[in-house]
Amino acid sequence: MTVAKKKLTEEQQQYQTLAKQYEKKRPVLKNSIIAFLIGGSICFIGQCLQVFYYTFFDFTEKTASNPTVATLIFVATLITGLGFYDRIAQFAGAGTAVPVTGFANSIASAAIEHRTEGYVLGVGGNMFKLAGSVIVFGTVAAFVIALVKTLLIKAGVM
Repeated sequence: MTVAKKKLTEEQQQYQTLAKQYEKKRPVLKNSIIAFLIGGSICFIGQCLQVFYYTFFDFTEKTASNPTVATLIFVATLITGLGFYDRIAQFAGAGTAVPVTGFANSIASAAIEHRTEGYVLGVGGNMFKLAGSVIVFGTVAAFVIALVKTLLIKAGVM
């Protein structure tokens, strides 16, 4: 199925040509490498935290992930409140948006932005406008995966 393109007038075509000449070229490869390195560094820090928790505290490798995620969320929220996360994100792009720290940043940013409207309607309401869709889709995905796993176990595949 193809989408029919709108016929442009000659003036519109000239404008499109002119606009493309002045459009800033994005360094996609450079941005991708920076995002990979920063995102990887965040994940590396998370892995170091996990090793720290199961080495020095009474956690197993499996249960150390909970305090690791909580620590990453706390630190991301703290540096968002101090104004540093946005500076890092401007440089790193998607490298800071993809890990759990990006989710924490988006929630904290919404809370900070709307704090003048009050705690319930401002902070609480706007903070969960963004988080609501993530929580819903995460819950639905977890349910579907658990259902598939249960059915595979019952069928004797796993």
